Amino acid sequence: MRHRAHRFHRPATPRRAASRRPSETTLFSGVYGLVLASALAAALDSPGEADDPGSDALWVLLTALASAAAHGYAHVVAHRLSADGGGARAGLRAMLAEWPVVVAAVPTVALLLTAVPSWWTKARAVNTALVLNTLLLAGWGVGTARGAGRGWTASLRAGIADMLIGLVIIVANALIK
Repeated sequence: MRHRAHRFHRPATPRRAASRRPSETTLFSGVYGLVLASALAAALDSPGEADDPGSDALWVLLTALASAAAHGYAHVVAHRLSADGGGARAGLRAMLAEWPVVVAAVPTVALLLTAVPSWWTKARAVNTALVLNTLLLAGWGVGTARGAGRGWTASLRAGIADMLIGLVIIVANALIK
């Protein structure tokens, strides 16, 4: 089976199972997008600076777009070096296949935008985004483990392990400020 964005072969997955579970690329890119959005939102929330949540939301979104494009382009370069041509269309497909990075950043962007009309402070929006992204990481960990056929105990362990990534960002955010 060919990956939709690349020309290399991947092991075939039964059609029914594939339609219910996200692909490895989607999961990888989604987790990457959540971590990227969390880290960037935390870094942009500096005490002593004027709050500009709209600008910060734009930076999170632009960084997610740039990261998705860069990761897709890295696949293009890697395939070019392996003499597996493919041309511009394959390159564009590889970059577009990274859409989950951008989608995963949307909750953070949305929460930052809610601070623009002063519904709450930017710091509270960032803290909420960090907690939400940490919970989403835990949910993805549990969900993917369950989808892979693991029991509840193993799935909860996977969720906790994924959640630790978000907790590290939360702790770093508290310590650095």
